[in-house]
Amino acid sequence: MTRYAEPMARLIEELKKLPGVGTKSAQRLAFHILRSSDEDAAALAEAVRGLKVSLRLCSVCNNVTDIDPCAYCSSPARNHRLVCVVEEPTTIAAVERTRSSHGGFQGVYHVLHGTLSPLHGVGPDQLRTSTLIARVEKGEVDEIILATSPTLEGEATAHWLATELRSPSVKITRIATGVPAGSDIEYADEVTMTRALEGRREV
Repeated sequence: MTRYAEPMARLIEELKKLPGVGTKSAQRLAFHILRSSDEDAAALAEAVRGLKVSLRLCSVCNNVTDIDPCAYCSSPARNHRLVCVVEEPTTIAAVERTRSSHGGFQGVYHVLHGTLSPLHGVGPDQLRTSTLIARVEKGEVDEIILATSPTLEGEATAHWLATELRSPSVKITRIATGVPAGSDIEYADEVTMTRALEGRREV
């Protein structure tokens, strides 16, 4: 087994904590950083540090942002009474691509930061739903679009939210199956995502 100097071994171990990065990938990244100029290495370290210092969660929708409320929640051009619920901040980009199409999504978002997954210890208390529930109770929402992925966890989360948020004054819809079952919405193309939004059904 190859033994590396302590600073290299420590960097490799930290890089392995990143999603999709195994031992060999972590080693390649670590040696790339080692071969980089001092300026590039410092810029990378500063970018990581700045990410942790400057970014926070929007107090309204839980999106990752450097301003509060985020750009979506503070935009007067958006329909704030139409809320699209997504699992992760990365999913917002897929929905935003529909805005280039006629009739694309014009509302705002709410980010759950996960899905219900009893096997992984994720229950309702671990999902960020309190501000969404408060908006519904205050009568600030006309329609909620449940745009969780069509996986077992995503469907279970959508069903739970539909029950939790049900109100006579709020229409709750679920995106259509333009997004293939078992896939991740984050990777849906513009046309597929547009059709899913247009074909949403009430739940």
